[in-house]
Amino acid sequence: MQQKVFEHRLPNGMVVLGEPMPWLESVAFSLLLPAGTHNEPSKRLGLAGVTLEMCQRGAGPYSSREIVEQLDFLGVERSSSVTTFHTSLSMAAMASVLEPTLEIAAAIFRQPHFPEDELEEARQSALLELASIDDDPAQKCFKELKKLRYGELFGRSSLGDENGLEETTLLDCKNFQRDHYHPDGAILSLAGNFNWEKFVATAEQLFGDWKGNALAKHPKVASIPGNSHLGHDSQQTHIALAYDAVSYDHPEYYQSRGLVGILSDGMSSRLFAEVREKRGLVYSVSASSHSLDDCGSVLCYAGTTAPRAQETLDVTVATIRSLNQGIEPDELKRLKSRVRTSLVMEQESSSSRSSQMAYDWAYLGRVPTRQELLKAIEALTCESLLEHYRKYPPRRWSLVTIGPEPLEFPDAVSQ
Repeated sequence: MQQKVFEHRLPNGMVVLGEPMPWLESVAFSLLLPAGTHNEPSKRLGLAGVTLEMCQRGAGPYSSREIVEQLDFLGVERSSSVTTFHTSLSMAAMASVLEPTLEIAAAIFRQPHFPEDELEEARQSALLELASIDDDPAQKCFKELKKLRYGELFGRSSLGDENGLEETTLLDCKNFQRDHYHPDGAILSLAGNFNWEKFVATAEQLFGDWKGNALAKHPKVASIPGNSHLGHDSQQTHIALAYDAVSYDHPEYYQSRGLVGILSDGMSSRLFAEVREKRGLVYSVSASSHSLDDCGSVLCYAGTTAPRAQETLDVTVATIRSLNQGIEPDELKRLKSRVRTSLVMEQESSSSRSSQMAYDWAYLGRVPTRQELLKAIEALTCESLLEHYRKYPPRRWSLVTIGPEPLEFPDAVSQ
């Protein structure tokens, strides 16, 4: 079936997207606002997350308890999150209850109550989540890698820090919502079984009179090479590694993503086969593509024992650099097969599709179709992947380790 993505822009700048999936009985939408951690005052880290939580504790005609009860009654699955540049709210439900579900979502972002008696509970929940990072060294390692690689402004964690959370006031939350929850730059994406014209009319009714000025553009994001070690008395060492790659909006992004797939997608990938299966160095190893605006990176993780940590780092880097020796036809065949499978699976999930559409529009200003993606992947060859690697070799490495001893970069990798 040919994929169709509808687009509509409200006069206030909000973009509405829709992809019909008529074979489903459900719908899912993602509401994305241009309000992220980079908008937080430097002494209020964590404010974006607390604001999002407080917005869900009573809004419009609903009290905090009534929001939960009504969404449960409607059978809605929901999630919310804060990233560097965005605040998002996602909901999935049966198609028959789309309108009342969207009404609640609109109230959450536009008409929050900010009940004073619930701020402390929201704060303590955020502090507990922050504290839990100490019990998850792998997550802490990536948190520190992001801070190292992108600097203070763009490397902030959505969890914030203890001082910022402790100092956050109800007025801070109200001001953050007032100043950064704006329709210009907001994206509402819907996937599933729905009527497009009716959905647009509902969106115009709920969001059409929403006003707010466009947010100022942020400084350019740039990667920062370097290394950092956090001492930890343990028998394990956690390694988080990053290097430059093309960003999501780059014309050769799928070549870059293909190379990451050769490295890390599946049990036949190079990192898994070489670092774990052949040498038995790690219990976990992975690589993934990551973009912040037009700044792209490949992020890698390896968890190992302390005595084998240096060898693990050396072999991981050597395996990444082994791409320069060429791509095997079987590797490319497996990569294409996995992409086809993921596209088929995506056709059964309105939630993943609505989220991907919002992400695509935020970074590309359009929504590529599955046919376009499949065509780009099918066009990959062993030669084109090798050419891309040599044109954009790994450089500007960033390394964070957590364990008893710091590690050394392999030769010729520190730049």
